[in-house]
Amino acid sequence: MWLKIAIVLLFIGILISLSSGLMFLMKDVNDPKKRLLSSLRTRVILASIMMVLIAYGFYSGQLSNKAPWDKNKQQHNELNKAEDERSQDIFK
Repeated sequence: MWLKIAIVLLFIGILISLSSGLMFLMKDVNDPKKRLLSSLRTRVILASIMMVLIAYGFYSGQLSNKAPWDKNKQQHNELNKAEDERSQDIFK
């Protein structure tokens, strides 16, 4: 559960960085490049961390695909698990 919360918080941080970058681009008069690039750097770092967390979540099984168009794939995986359990019972 902590993984999903971390991903949502990172996504909110990316949106905040994106909106601040837009504000720096539109209204900053002094030195827009420095603050705009800082906002971009923050956004890239947050997005990179989020991608690593998503990859870790799929790898560890904490995140899974529950899309309706993947029902056949999910049923196939469930059948494979059932067959594996049966084969383990046979060899015992």
